[in-house]
Amino acid sequence: QVQVVESGGGLVQAGGSLRLSCAASGSIFKINVASWYRQAPGSQRELVASITSGGMTNYADSMKGRFTISRASAKNTVFLQMNSLKPEDTAVYYCNANVVLTTGYEYSYWGQGTQVTVSS
Repeated sequence: QVQVVESGGGLVQAGGSLRLSCAASGSIFKINVASWYRQAPGSQRELVASITSGGMTNYADSMKGRFTISRASAKNTVFLQMNSLKPEDTAVYYCNANVVLTTGYEYSYWGQGTQVTVSS
């Protein structure tokens, strides 16, 4: 019913920037909360940032000041602007969307992930 697709990952040098996109499509009434998570090899998946339908944002402490989450509500798209990237930011980045369907039910959907690699 709903697809979540991330894009924008890649290889970048330390200090560089990347902009990730997350597009949700399907039987969507609205997205209540959209979040970015990341998972590095051998590590647990961790929250990077989240944004509510009202535009309230939340960031993990290590990302504050470097990453910015935003959304284009009309297009059910969420962005993650990542600046001043560090090698420790290397991970697979996943988008999660808490979606209210046109049926009225709410479900959580994950994308397939996009690889971000930061070289030193």
